[in-house]
Amino acid sequence: MNNGFNVNHLMYLLHGASWTAGLSAAGFIGGGILGLVIALGRVSPYLAIRLAVGAYVQLVQGTPLLILMFLAYFGISILGFNVPPLVAASLAMIVYASAYLGEIWRGCIEAVPREQWEAAECLSFSSNQRMVQIIIPQAVRIATPPTVGFLVQIVKNSSLASVVGFVELARAGQVINNTLFEPFLIFGIMAAMYFALCYPLSRWSGSLEQKMNRGQKMMLAEG
Repeated sequence: MNNGFNVNHLMYLLHGASWTAGLSAAGFIGGGILGLVIALGRVSPYLAIRLAVGAYVQLVQGTPLLILMFLAYFGISILGFNVPPLVAASLAMIVYASAYLGEIWRGCIEAVPREQWEAAECLSFSSNQRMVQIIIPQAVRIATPPTVGFLVQIVKNSSLASVVGFVELARAGQVINNTLFEPFLIFGIMAAMYFALCYPLSRWSGSLEQKMNRGQKMMLAEG
């Protein structure tokens, strides 16, 4: 008998929301590690590395995340490996995030004024010393707001993991709705939960951007 939406259904949605947060964190952290390698490869002095990394970025950015989910889940299974939905979804999110974070960070590295690069060369810094001690610290400040903003996109795109059977927030809502047939209520609650996950990140991104702009204005004023 259908008794309507109750606290058990709410707890199930909250459990799904926790998995959404966990999957987003896995995608962001793993994608961030790989994305840093990609960003450095994109500004490498070696043409072969730049071309190889650039091809990877173009391939991933040209492939929908939904297809990456299918490839991670069904493609690896064809090779004889039994891939749990969580692992497949995490791999797809990591690959997806790495390409976009790598490009974000590549742009931020190249946004560091050329005078800083030239000054490091005048001080006889090696390419590694220049990158680690001079360029990356400045690029991190530039990259922080767009990086946090992209994290919001990761949280929302994690809903695609439901296609491989991973029970995150979107999948949990589908399961409950298939039982209760109350889409307006259930998906309204889901929307509120996604908002609760994403809004603080959006506010944080805006706050960081404002702080960065104030810092730049102060530096220009002092200059």
